[in-house]
Amino acid sequence: MNKLLESFIKHLSEERNCSKHTVKAYRSDLENFRNFLLKQEKKIENTDTETINAYVSTLYRRNSPASVERKISAVRSFFSYLVRKGLVAQNPAKLVRTPRKEKRLPVFLSVDEVFSIVDVKDTEKSILSVRDRAILELLYSSGLRVSELAEATLSDLSMGEAVIRVLGKGNKERIVPVGSKALSALGEYLDIRGELRPSSDRIFLNSRGGGITTRSLARIIKKYGLVSGISKNVSPHVLRHSFATHLLAGGADLRAIQEMLGHSSLSTTQRYTHLSVERIMEVYDKTHPNA
Repeated sequence: MNKLLESFIKHLSEERNCSKHTVKAYRSDLENFRNFLLKQEKKIENTDTETINAYVSTLYRRNSPASVERKISAVRSFFSYLVRKGLVAQNPAKLVRTPRKEKRLPVFLSVDEVFSIVDVKDTEKSILSVRDRAILELLYSSGLRVSELAEATLSDLSMGEAVIRVLGKGNKERIVPVGSKALSALGEYLDIRGELRPSSDRIFLNSRGGGITTRSLARIIKKYGLVSGISKNVSPHVLRHSFATHLLAGGADLRAIQEMLGHSSLSTTQRYTHLSVERIMEVYDKTHPNA
């Protein structure tokens, strides 16, 4: 199975142009499935639906329904690939029932909460605090995924045109507008970026001059959320949700928001309409005399 797994991973990376994060997740999930088959002394060509159902039952002990669904989706995709290659006769994972995911509305911040984060008073004006302000402003201004922000290079940013080019999921490139406040914060940071002694062309650097990681970005954003006294768990994705929600509330076209977020399907973007309805009901309940 190891050879088949490596062949599938290569297919994901080179033919389907999946992101490195997606490829890493598929590899991890399928290695977990391979280890299960080894314990069951099952070969891949003899794997049936009953075996995969047994695998699913082991997953429930340590994983959420969403994680179980993702892991089974990886197995299903793997067998579909093997069927297309003529290596197995059928896909035994096709008939496996996956758990229903609990639908949760994305957490988002109010406009005032976002402003309290990005406008945290900084008396020292250190290079890292200036960098952090630019990170926060750009995330909220453009709704970028944290991986897109981490991997953006200097050549991707056009200060004159007020746009940034990013490479999203599936290696799909898109151009996203950058707001005036974010441009101002970026300009201030770029003027002193050289003090970090850059060894990378990434826009955002760590204290040693290399490209900042997604994990570090998440820590930075969480820190400013705590400093601002916000009770919600502030993350890069929360800022992305806030960006989309505030655009929609301001009357932005759903298709335009889809393009800016880099969603392949409009149905993914449409969940933000539910947020707006929830907000409308909340305001109505609080303010209408006959509510």
